[in-house]
Amino acid sequence: MSTPGAVREHSGRSDLRALPRVVWVLAAGRLVSSASAFLLLFLVLYLTGPRGLDIVPAGLLAGSNGVGALLGNLTGGRFGDRHGHRRVLLLSASVVGVLTALIPWQPVWLLALTLPVIGYLGATASLGQGALAALAVPVGSRRASVAVSRAASNAGFVVGPPLSALLATRGYDVLLVVDGVLTLVLRIVTARFLTEEAPAERAPDAPAGVWQALRTDRSLAVLLVGVVLVDLVYRQLYSTVPLHLRDQGQPLALYTALIAVGSALILLLEIPVALWLRHRPAVPVIATGFALVAAGFALFGVTSLDVALVAVVAMVTLTAGEILYKTTATAHVLDAAPGHLVGRYQGLYTAAATSGSMVSAPLGGLVYAARPGWLWPLCGVVAGLGAVLALGSTRVRARAPGR
Repeated sequence: MSTPGAVREHSGRSDLRALPRVVWVLAAGRLVSSASAFLLLFLVLYLTGPRGLDIVPAGLLAGSNGVGALLGNLTGGRFGDRHGHRRVLLLSASVVGVLTALIPWQPVWLLALTLPVIGYLGATASLGQGALAALAVPVGSRRASVAVSRAASNAGFVVGPPLSALLATRGYDVLLVVDGVLTLVLRIVTARFLTEEAPAERAPDAPAGVWQALRTDRSLAVLLVGVVLVDLVYRQLYSTVPLHLRDQGQPLALYTALIAVGSALILLLEIPVALWLRHRPAVPVIATGFALVAAGFALFGVTSLDVALVAVVAMVTLTAGEILYKTTATAHVLDAAPGHLVGRYQGLYTAAATSGSMVSAPLGGLVYAARPGWLWPLCGVVAGLGAVLALGSTRVRARAPGR
């Protein structure tokens, strides 16, 4: 396996050829796990279908899985930091695979316990993947590895839906069993390519935990607030945007086409753009991405022109923003992490970057129900504020650890 030292020999060549094998192995794992994430896609349909639950209890159970994932992102990284990311990744994936495969035989009351555990350990395993990939390359050269990982994950989500539709003809139980079994197979295969790493030791003057680190690095805390605001806007793509298009008399095919266009652009451009901008300062790139997300969502409010054309332009604009900020922000946060806190920093960023999945739909829905025309300018303002915070974070001075 290539080592970080081997990558350093490629000074100034942070390109795909310089990435160590472990990055590609973990990216392949993300592709397979994303393509087989059937539990995520079909949980509510499964609970309201074969399990016979009403929408409300089914939603609560599905929500418990999301709560578990959020808690995993916030706290699961500490296990890898303390005990080794490889060990925690493999253990978490093993438990997730077994629990997922056994869902068809679990009573509903047990699912109320199982689903949050699956969410928590799934997030913990994902943090281990991200931390291992980050630690395999030197600080300052991580944008390419993050872009490869994200491209693999996006490719998996492109492949997954048609594959799941094929398997769904045999029933949801088959989907869940295949999901769990593939997780276990992936765990076994991945283990052969990952060497055991020693947990990083804390330097004498380094912060003990992530919250202490944030108190001393206030610029990062400000940037993360901006990430939360932008994600709150970005997630409207999956809630109020389809409602808006429907209410404007557009067919469902337009919305699905927009999602396909966005996914295709990410797959085609994210890695080349990350390589092209790898030597540019991170924060201006992130702020530009935030600004493009703001502009894209504000465009949805333009109804005086052809709605379909405006929607396509809006989607291309906000996707350009996503390509710029998501890879760069992830690598920037990982670069800021002390060696013994990489897993926890990975989790902190992931929690911020997915926070909108829990609150964006209800908040956006409330605004859209009361004043539909206000939502899109408001989205522009909120994401624009995120851009301002990103730029302002460079002016916030770090505080000495003892203060």
